[in-house]
Amino acid sequence: MQLSLSPPLAFATSRYSQVQVVFLMVPGVLFCCFLLLLVYLQWQYHPKDKRLPPGSMGWPYIGETLKLYAENPNSFFFNRQKRFGDIFKTHILGCPCVMISSPEAARIVLVTRAHLFKPTYPTSKEKMIGPEALFFHQGAYHSRLKKLVQASFLPSAIRGSVSEIEQIVLRFLPSWKNTTINTLQEMKRYAFDVAVISAFGEKQDLEMEGIKHLYQRLEKGYNSMPLDLPGTPFHKAMKARKQLNETLKKLIQKRRQSRRQGGGLLGVLLGDKDDEKLNNQLSDSQIADNIIGVIFAAHDTTASVLTWILKYLHDNEDLLEAVTREQEGIRSKLVEANRGLTWDDTRRMPLTSRVIQETLRTASILSFTFREAVQDVEFEGFFIPKGWKVLPLFRSIHHCADFFPRPEKFDPSRFEVPPKPNTFMPFGNGLHSCPGSELAKLEMLILLHHLTTTYRSLPPLSLSYTLIYHTRVKITHDDKLNYINQRIWVI
Repeated sequence: MQLSLSPPLAFATSRYSQVQVVFLMVPGVLFCCFLLLLVYLQWQYHPKDKRLPPGSMGWPYIGETLKLYAENPNSFFFNRQKRFGDIFKTHILGCPCVMISSPEAARIVLVTRAHLFKPTYPTSKEKMIGPEALFFHQGAYHSRLKKLVQASFLPSAIRGSVSEIEQIVLRFLPSWKNTTINTLQEMKRYAFDVAVISAFGEKQDLEMEGIKHLYQRLEKGYNSMPLDLPGTPFHKAMKARKQLNETLKKLIQKRRQSRRQGGGLLGVLLGDKDDEKLNNQLSDSQIADNIIGVIFAAHDTTASVLTWILKYLHDNEDLLEAVTREQEGIRSKLVEANRGLTWDDTRRMPLTSRVIQETLRTASILSFTFREAVQDVEFEGFFIPKGWKVLPLFRSIHHCADFFPRPEKFDPSRFEVPPKPNTFMPFGNGLHSCPGSELAKLEMLILLHHLTTTYRSLPPLSLSYTLIYHTRVKITHDDKLNYINQRIWVI
């Protein structure tokens, strides 16, 4: 039996079908418009009358970001450098970029013409650290803050911290006994405690435990997708950031009211007044943002370098034995004099210092840094449009065979002679170089002294390594000796 629709019902059904078709077409039309917009924006990055550096911009908007994440970063940079030269363009992380891998060009961007290339970070990072932090500024405000921060980390300022850092190590190492640890996390714990001493000048257990807990929550969301939606790591991190800001402001107010500036970076920032305006003190927000930023920078990178040092020493048994002999020589003098480490002792560790330098070169924790052209720039015969990102590639420079023969080989002896100028920049270069580099090296030397003279490593394990490591250390206690059995797993 056939059913026929009455004219009104047939008309309504037909009209419903048309609406449904239109409804289904809208997303497709919008998607096409979006693609056209991306293509248009991509073409805008290529001014026809100017000579941009050679290179590939990849897909619209996505660019070559997926390739960067999928490949070994050494291969990603090296392949493009080999194909296009020391200066080439690409498109990563949503930005058109010019990458430079020659020491001379890096110096131009970071030092000689630094005023044309401002430091830049993703907006999400600025929100998380704080917009008033010195990392995000140029000009008078940056100069004022950099001067204060540098004063807190000069050798003359940190030499008195040796005993405090040593006490942290002596409390820290025994907690490894009879357990398996995640070395990276343990190094972060150590570096954070050192950063707290440097930032606050004293360790107030109750307040510092709360600050440490908030930092850990903040760190978990730092490299997450910047989606500020309930339940996301970024949202949780931003909540922790707000609480951390409130906690620090209370601590700042307490010191202001007591008229006791205290030590550390906080004391320096509280005591500062602009010379031109005697009452122009830094605000609570400015101080809080800079304390958060300095601690963030101090503990994360130092922990990564220490983790790599343990890996390289473990993989090079002869080198580990040589470092241990150097440290045992220092320890025998300490025992004889019945004293702890001093600043002068840490200046008598040449081999251990070269191990740190070679780790900084090989691992290149700071692979590159972001700058942004503040105007159209003629650069090395090429044109860089205003707003483009410029990335000096420290990793490529550190792994260039012209400056470091057999760059893949871990060889601290290469630093028995100073490297060529501008070829070794583990802490950056110019106005925005890391002001805490001396403190970082000091805490590494102190930890390595006690680690090598109290523990020894079992033979290296034959495991495959990739770019990023978590190192786990199995500690078994012995009345006379503790053994490190270092196993490495890929994240």
